[in-house]
Amino acid sequence: MIGGLKTASGRRVREEGEKPFWISFSDLMSALMVLFLVAMSVALLAVTSEASTTEKLEAERSQAITDFMREIQQILTAKEFEGVKVIGNTIDFGPRGRFEREGQNQLSAAQRQLLLQFTPKLLDQLRSSEAGKHWFKRAVVEGYASRSGKYLFNLNLSLERSERVICDLLRDPGNGIPPLNLDDRMLIATQFFVGGGSFNSLQPTALESRRIEFKLEFKTRKERDGELASPPVKIDQVALIQALDTKEPCPIVNR
Repeated sequence: MIGGLKTASGRRVREEGEKPFWISFSDLMSALMVLFLVAMSVALLAVTSEASTTEKLEAERSQAITDFMREIQQILTAKEFEGVKVIGNTIDFGPRGRFEREGQNQLSAAQRQLLLQFTPKLLDQLRSSEAGKHWFKRAVVEGYASRSGKYLFNLNLSLERSERVICDLLRDPGNGIPPLNLDDRMLIATQFFVGGGSFNSLQPTALESRRIEFKLEFKTRKERDGELASPPVKIDQVALIQALDTKEPCPIVNR
């Protein structure tokens, strides 16, 4: 019995000695779990907030571009632009942008007049709109050819048709028609690019395939952020002004 009492007493001593330790360890684990949950909640909140901000900024960009193209479509409702329309981010000149003859790279007087009337309005919108000031990247003047003829010949012809548009916008049109003002010509020289499609984007008929279009390209958010972080090299405007001689003939051989 004495031995039993000693055993019970020893067991109580051990239990009393170990119990505080296990309680402390349990509390520690609970505290760590709480800290883990708090950390995860904060991280999840940060990720969710960042994703929400990104989606909001992307939505604002998309809306600005949509509004801009809608404004261009509104401009095209004028009678002098009949037949010209907006398809996505492309200005489709329709029948008025077609080349009647195979191998032709020259614009008719009516086509030059159309371009000289429409392009300044497009440029004004680019300068004044949110999409134009913050998101516009470049306008690609796309020339296309029909399937008739050799591929490389048509590729060159596509480029010539595109180049012809740039030439006619930058030089003096003559016949008493004033050239575009210097600001417009500088924007064209720096933001309008030549593109050739050859057999690309064929239309149902050869005549419909021989055409020109303006494709407007806009910066991504990543491109915009990179531009803000590292501004592009500024163009030497004095040299550019000297190079923009409206009397200089277009170097493309007429066909």
